[in-house]
Amino acid sequence: MKVSIEVNGRPVAEEVPDRTLLVHFLRDTAGLTGTNIGCDTTSCGACTVLLDGESVKSCTVLAAQADGHAVTTVEGLSSSDGSLHPVQRAFRDQHGLQCGFCTPGMIMASVSLLADNPKPTRDEVRAGLEGNLCRCTGYHNIVSAVIDASGQEVDR
Repeated sequence: MKVSIEVNGRPVAEEVPDRTLLVHFLRDTAGLTGTNIGCDTTSCGACTVLLDGESVKSCTVLAAQADGHAVTTVEGLSSSDGSLHPVQRAFRDQHGLQCGFCTPGMIMASVSLLADNPKPTRDEVRAGLEGNLCRCTGYHNIVSAVIDASGQEVDR
């Protein structure tokens, strides 16, 4: 089936098998490997992207379901001059990553969280990111990164 998706502001159209998952479309067709494949069961959140501005786990969305819609991946967050999105910068500044595998999905979920709740508490950040798993950290620095990106003071 022919699928046309606006990915990070540019059109990507390709003939793909009906059962192609969005995560595979993004990685294999669009060549954007920042979206990671973790579990294929919606458990880990490593594949989180924004679909029309809402965070979704791309391992459970068919590319056909995204046909005609806009997808933003972690690669699409930075500006054209290469400067980082505030959430990306905060993850770097607050050391909100270790191995980095969950980081793209965690960043995308955080962007969505902050769009819905621009000044979350630490507890609200933890609740908002509960569908994204990190196997390396204790989440403290991830939560601090989201608080930092919201413009609030990060308490240590």
